[in-house]
Amino acid sequence: MCGVRGMAGRFAWGAAALLMLASLAVRAEPVRDLATIAGVRSNQLVGYGLVVGLDGTGDQTSQAPFTVQSLENMLQKYGITLPPNVNPQLKNIAAVSVSTRLPPFARPGQTIAVTVSSVGNAKSLRGGTLLMTPLRGADGRVYAMAQGNLVVVGVGASGGSGSSISVNIPTAGRIPNGATVERAVPTPFDHGNTVELDLNTSSFTTAYRVAEVINKSVGAGTAQPLDGTAIRVNVPSDPAQRVAFVSMLENLEVRPALPPARVIIDARTGTVVIGSGVQVLPAAVAHGNLSVTISEQPQVSQPGPFSNGTTAVVPRTGIQVQEEKRHLFVVKRSVTLEDVVRALNQVGATPSDLIAILEALKQAGALRARLIVI
Repeated sequence: MCGVRGMAGRFAWGAAALLMLASLAVRAEPVRDLATIAGVRSNQLVGYGLVVGLDGTGDQTSQAPFTVQSLENMLQKYGITLPPNVNPQLKNIAAVSVSTRLPPFARPGQTIAVTVSSVGNAKSLRGGTLLMTPLRGADGRVYAMAQGNLVVVGVGASGGSGSSISVNIPTAGRIPNGATVERAVPTPFDHGNTVELDLNTSSFTTAYRVAEVINKSVGAGTAQPLDGTAIRVNVPSDPAQRVAFVSMLENLEVRPALPPARVIIDARTGTVVIGSGVQVLPAAVAHGNLSVTISEQPQVSQPGPFSNGTTAVVPRTGIQVQEEKRHLFVVKRSVTLEDVVRALNQVGATPSDLIAILEALKQAGALRARLIVI
């Protein structure tokens, strides 16, 4: 917990801004917000390429030999061969990795955005142009081709004395619509007589309710919950009817299960998120701070006249311990999120101290929730 000590500010404003929505009653939501169709997902693509046209901010080829090798391989494809033992000192070229996500149902000819990141020691990619780069999937096959001018939001500058300044990240950029899809990825949506709905949050109650709503709307036996995450649904075999059927399923209203009572603590940033189902039982809480101040005041010891002595510096250390006086607060039973926040604010603790209070309440059995530290 020491990583978050010293953080200022009370918990009240954070609770008001981040946690009030959690206290609202759970209401019906469309199926499209609760679940996705199994197998219908995006796929990661990655490639390796070269960015040219940089204003002297590219790779230092003496320290990035792979950039020179990539350039030589590219020139050989166009019938240009460099003389042996020649190391071109180029500063307007950089080796980069190109990554993107291929959305589901993407067809050849469609365009997608790509992210370009330096893999060498280039200082900036601003003003560069990515040469044609194949993007491959996990199976090694090419699914898209990327090329275009980079959009870099970061900027960096340096002086002759070694001072430098950087805003955002100048060694990474994006190319909107920079890749053209060359190959479609097959999905299980077009095959079989069933589809599987996967819940975004595992819950047996929500899975049962989704299946129940589908069966009431379409017919008994149409949907069957498999576990706390998956629901199997019978769909028409005709593609057009299947699309219309799934569209109808996405718009069905389902009341999801209440979320479990949890308190999530991020010990690195001091962030505390309290769920709506958290309860606090009656308890007495005393919170105080202990501060230790150590001061160094060296004193000079001057020898007497004609004593043949030497001047010496004598260290003098002062230590002061001060404990802040706090009263004992009685926390009443809290059954709503507002009551929990109000009770914890009575102690007057900072977010970092609130973490210790919540842990103490949990150990005392006064906090009805699961503590999760991330």
